[in-house]
Amino acid sequence: MSVKQSLLAILDQGPCYGYQLRTEFDRRTGSTWPLNVGQIYNTLDRLERDGLVEKGDTDDQGHVYWEITDAGSAEVREWLSSPVERASGTRDELAIKLAVASTLPGVDVAQIIHAQRRASLAQLQELNRAKYAGASPDGPEELAWSLVVDSMIFAAEAEVRWLDHTEQRLALHPEHTMALELSTERPKRGRPARLRTASGGDLDSGGSDATGSPSGAGISSEGAISSGAGRSAEMTR
Repeated sequence: MSVKQSLLAILDQGPCYGYQLRTEFDRRTGSTWPLNVGQIYNTLDRLERDGLVEKGDTDDQGHVYWEITDAGSAEVREWLSSPVERASGTRDELAIKLAVASTLPGVDVAQIIHAQRRASLAQLQELNRAKYAGASPDGPEELAWSLVVDSMIFAAEAEVRWLDHTEQRLALHPEHTMALELSTERPKRGRPARLRTASGGDLDSGGSDATGSPSGAGISSEGAISSGAGRSAEMTR
């Protein structure tokens, strides 16, 4: 998530001082992404350097109000109207951990999956039991909070489904066929060659096509959404 663009979007509503920006950010994200004041001011300094904000008036208590510039407002409009671009590769620790573990001789990958599934299910149960602690349970702040929590629920559900899928795939391969010995081939300098997917997109070493979508065929995103919607509706706040 871009803290920079989020702070700009808040400033586009009116001038704010640093701690006020932190409070407004918390209100709009359900306090699910804590920011410290130092991070706020570091971001403001960079925004000022880039000509997107400028210092305005100072009140009687010494608060310096920051104001957005025309260039900053244009940046907000561009951010809100543009889709979020996912990275072409993956840096997901769990995916890399299981991929590497599956090639190591003597490693019980099934046990790793079982341990992770227990942790993921515990997180999912905790999210489903989450309740909004704010003063206005039917207000805009509660809605913002619930949107973030719903996103976390869908992600946790997808992770559990992916673990099930991974376990099923690994069960099809005898352990001795999965182990990779250290290669005797001397690698050449340069980046690995990009492969082409069936849809015509590029697939990098991260396992994603050029759009950033995972390359795992046969997994229905529609099913994940349906499952997520049912569990999300059951969440009590």
